[in-house]
This record gives sequence, C-alpha cells and structure tokens, in this order.
Amino acid sequence: MQQSVVPELAHTQTSPIQWVATATAIAGVVALSSVVHPDPARAAQPGADPKPATATAPAAAPAPVAAPDPTGVDFPVDCGPVKVLVEKKASGDLDGDGRPETVAVVRCDAGSGTPPDGVYVLVQAQGAKEPRVVATLVDPKDRLSVTDFAVRDGAVTATLLGYSSIDVPSCCPDLKQNAKWQWKNGAFIRSTPSEANGA
Repeated sequence: MQQSVVPELAHTQTSPIQWVATATAIAGVVALSSVVHPDPARAAQPGADPKPATATAPAAAPAPVAAPDPTGVDFPVDCGPVKVLVEKKASGDLDGDGRPETVAVVRCDAGSGTPPDGVYVLVQAQGAKEPRVVATLVDPKDRLSVTDFAVRDGAVTATLLGYSSIDVPSCCPDLKQNAKWQWKNGAFIRSTPSEANGA
C-alpha cells in the first residue's frame, strides 16, 4: 500500500462522538428556528414586492388659520377728510381659542403734527369675509402715542406716550407708561408690566 504524500488530517477520521455532536447541533438550530420568527410585516419573500400589511396614512395637520388683515377695516376713528392709517400690526392667539387675533395701531393720516393713536383688536369669524373690531385697547380720544408695540405669549404690550395737560404741545409728550393687556374673564384687562419693555 502506497503512503499518501499529504499527512492525514484529523477531521477526515470521524468517530461516533462527532456524529452525535453534529446531530445535536443541527437539532438545536431547527428547534431555535421554530421559536424565532421574522416579523411578517418586514419579512421579504424572494421575488415579491415588499408592501406593508396595512398602510395607514398619518392624520393631516389642520391648516393654519390666517390672522385677520386690518386693510380696509372700518375702525371707530373720526379722521374727517383724511384716511385712517394702520401704523403697526401684530397677531397672536389672545383668547386661547386656537385662532389668531390681530391687534392694529391706527391713526389719522395727517400731513403734519402727531395725531393720537388707537389700538384695536380684530377677529375674523370662520366663513366671514371681513374682520371686525371687537375691542378698543387705546382710544384716540386719550391723546396717546403708542411705541414698542408687540403681541407675545397671549398678551399685548406697548409703551404709551401722553400729556400731563392740554397745554403740552402735541409734538412733545411728557408722560410715559408701560401697558399690558391680557384676556381674562371675557375682557381685556390692562396692567402695568413688572419689567419695563425697553423704551
């Protein structure tokens, strides 16, 4: 008998114990595969187009509601022959109903001088064509000018410049106060902010 040039390899000779070990390992893999299953929604079949079992579209977010536009609103200001000018505007949800209100600072469009300002809150009901004035925060009859105006965190803030007497010329207000309005118990309540608003 001729001897092989390549020495014998250990694994070419099998013993009964190796057969038992192999059979046990295969039995363990089969048992494990019967317990662990892939997620049927993610398992891909060969040649099949992977589609989810049920496709549920996410709920669409409600369309944002536009804030009322003060252009063309009939403000309660008597300007005689000149028109009403919207100087400033800001919007926010002041009453917590999920719909924005617009606050507008308006005055008469006088060619000279310092006409007093009015501050008005506008709402536009769903389906309504035009916004309407629902509150007057500053009446032009009070002879005040409005600066540092903002709508933030459900409140309206402003710095009001006024006059100590009718003898003070309208060009040069000599009084200054900070004001804040918030919707409480069905009305806009005016207070003085605890922090000056930078005027």
